[in-house]
Amino acid sequence: MDNYAIADNFDLLGKLMDIHGENSFKAKSYAAAAFAIEKLPSQLSEFSIEKISSIRGIGDSIAKNIVEQLQTGTMVLLQEYLQKTPEGILTMMSIKGIGPKKIATIWKELEIETIGELLYACNENRLANYKGFGAKSQQNIKEAIEFFMGSQGSYLYQQLESFATEMTQLLSKAFPDFHFEITADFKRQLEIITSISWITTAPMELLTKYFSTVECTFLEVENGHLVVESTAPVPLHFHFATAENFGTMLFLTTGSSDFLEAFEKETGWNSATAFATELELFQAYNTAFIPAFRREAASIVLKAKKQSLKPCIETSDIRGIIHSHSNWSDGAETLEAMAVAAKEKGLEYLVISDHSQSAFYANGLREDRIRAQHQQIEELNKKLAPFRIYKSIESDILNDGSLDYDDEVLASFDLIIASIHSNLKMTEEKAMMRLMNAIENPYTAILGHMTGRLLLSRGGYPVNHQKIIDACVANNVVIELNAHPRRLDIDWRWIEEAVDKGLLISINPDAHSIEGYQDCKYGVLVAQKAGLTKYQNLSSYDRSEFESFLMEQHQKRS
Repeated sequence: MDNYAIADNFDLLGKLMDIHGENSFKAKSYAAAAFAIEKLPSQLSEFSIEKISSIRGIGDSIAKNIVEQLQTGTMVLLQEYLQKTPEGILTMMSIKGIGPKKIATIWKELEIETIGELLYACNENRLANYKGFGAKSQQNIKEAIEFFMGSQGSYLYQQLESFATEMTQLLSKAFPDFHFEITADFKRQLEIITSISWITTAPMELLTKYFSTVECTFLEVENGHLVVESTAPVPLHFHFATAENFGTMLFLTTGSSDFLEAFEKETGWNSATAFATELELFQAYNTAFIPAFRREAASIVLKAKKQSLKPCIETSDIRGIIHSHSNWSDGAETLEAMAVAAKEKGLEYLVISDHSQSAFYANGLREDRIRAQHQQIEELNKKLAPFRIYKSIESDILNDGSLDYDDEVLASFDLIIASIHSNLKMTEEKAMMRLMNAIENPYTAILGHMTGRLLLSRGGYPVNHQKIIDACVANNVVIELNAHPRRLDIDWRWIEEAVDKGLLISINPDAHSIEGYQDCKYGVLVAQKAGLTKYQNLSSYDRSEFESFLMEQHQKRS
């Protein structure tokens, strides 16, 4: 090992000791040793142990650590700290602007273990008001994380949406005589994207020449299509078609393999048959047009053959905002600003669901603040009528599955959203106990982000989806589809089964700012994949229908 590698190990060890709250003198001694070693004019491998010990800033104990590394290529003490440090915390150490002390606070006090969770916390303003941070520090950390995550290869649909649109416009402008249309995963509205694909009538030679003149790191023809890697966030794929077979090629590249196999089996479709449009293809096989976002599972083909597809929910079907936060807890805006913005968007109501008291990190509401907020809501309702704000709380589901207040306080709310926010490292047995107890609580109206997942950041705690769905049906509890593009929880793959059993879904933005209302769109996009209709979505209810729902929920309490 050379001096730089040894110095890096000591530097890392010192930081890990700081993060774990070890003796600060020891941590500083390893950091000082790293500094001293980096400045040496000769390699430590050339020194005797006596000479190493005599170097200023080293000493006998650290000299033994150096010899250990020279002889074995590792250091047992460092490995011990690495083994007891979550991988996400190690990744966090590479983010600019977050030192060991702040990482210790983030991990030990905020219970955040990955940079994805940390980014989500920044978006919810969790850091801005926490000791040792602040609004500027939070913004710097957010930007540093986004820069870091931008080099990892997988992106949320929402992160690539603007790029995909702009790239399509750029190509269409560069090749005005030819047609470009997005296909594959992005067209199917998958929540995670690793590449973007187009069908085009432009000749391969023209595209190859075009991309050869811009900054590309990779350009290859692969199975008849062009793959381009460049300064773009993800690889770009181009599939080639003529005007005569454009519909066939678009269909072929859009559907999943399961869907295409089922379509061929049920209709006798042959991929060699040319259709100019997809509509012509579906008509030729007497099949209802299947939107691209539904071309995932084989089961959709038989429904289309029977002409039994129902219109899916649209963003314009959302009539009210359910699940939002104001600066009463960790939101960025005042309650009045959130309400006025919702009204100006043409919405009929706002369900304000600030955090409950156990969410101390999010400035959760204690009983006196609940009463004060309810008074403000009543005043605003007079001012903003007929628009209405409903009194809600996002109640933490505690370790035993109980909600965060006694029944008297819970009864003061129009609506309770129950969510897990703490102690996320659970077995399925523990998670199910907490969730089932919360679902069976008569005050629970909506189960919030049921697995706690954060896409590309945290997998969520293990749950039995079918048991949760059945319990929610039995207890008249709605399951939230949290529309934040990093959550999208409940996973859309379970929605069809849920609604078939009579469950109501609620597409909720979990908005912590006015801009957060726009996230409803991403909930709608994945809900469409499950075939959700506006009648199966609570936030599509008009105000009268929503108040009827509240009456049913209040009857449960008695």
